[in-house]
Formats: sequence, C-alpha cells, structure tokens
Amino acid sequence: MGAAFRDIFENPRVITICCIKWTNNNVATLQQAAETIDKIPERRTQSNIAAACAILAGLVLEQEVIGRLFRKDIMRESVVYQSIKTEGSDEKARQIAVNLLKEGMAVDAIARLTGLSVEVVQQLQQGESENQG
Repeated sequence: MGAAFRDIFENPRVITICCIKWTNNNVATLQQAAETIDKIPERRTQSNIAAACAILAGLVLEQEVIGRLFRKDIMRESVVYQSIKTEGSDEKARQIAVNLLKEGMAVDAIARLTGLSVEVVQQLQQGESENQG
C-alpha cells in the first residue's frame, strides 16, 4: 500500500474515502478501514465514522459484507443510525394512524396509541379525505 493511501488510514476525518475508492480488493480496503475505526478512542467519533464509512461502502459492496466487517453495536450509536431509526419509527406510526383512521377510530385515541400529536393525526385524516375525494 502506498504512503498516500496509508495516510488516509491514519486520519479518521477522511477514512471514509477508503470505502468508496476503487481498489483491487474493496473488501480488503473496507476491512482495513474497519480495523482502523475500531482503534479510534472516542466512541462517538468512532460510531459516526463507522456509519459514514458503511453508507459509502454501500456504493461498491453488498450489505452482507459491510455488516460482517463493522460492529453493529458501534453503528447503532451513530447519529446517522439514530436519525434513520427515528425516521422509520415516525413513518410506521403515521402508517398505523392512517390504517386506524380508515377503520374509523377517533383522532384523540389514535394520537394516544401512536404517540403522534393530535395535529399530525388530523393532518393525516385530512390527507386521507382528499385522497378519497
């Protein structure tokens, strides 16, 4: 490995570049990146860089390979993972609310059961009315 390429592994701020760099062996490159990320002492920085690296690696590698190389516990602590998780939970709550509205359940009960605000449930109700009209 050349000196310039080695420098990337020594700088955690640019380590994610390694994950999308076309090399002769993308898996080996990602393995080296994962090993380097594991050595970052600050856990939050470690988790955020691991998540960013995994996302970028998805451009050239399969999800199974990425999952095998990165520790899931570290990935789950990243800001990116938490954001995606929250977004998914919100979307699921909205879908459940729409289904309950279709069943005729009261707005306040739906808000209480889903954790959505009454205003959000009312907006969903209005959207459903417009879709049916």
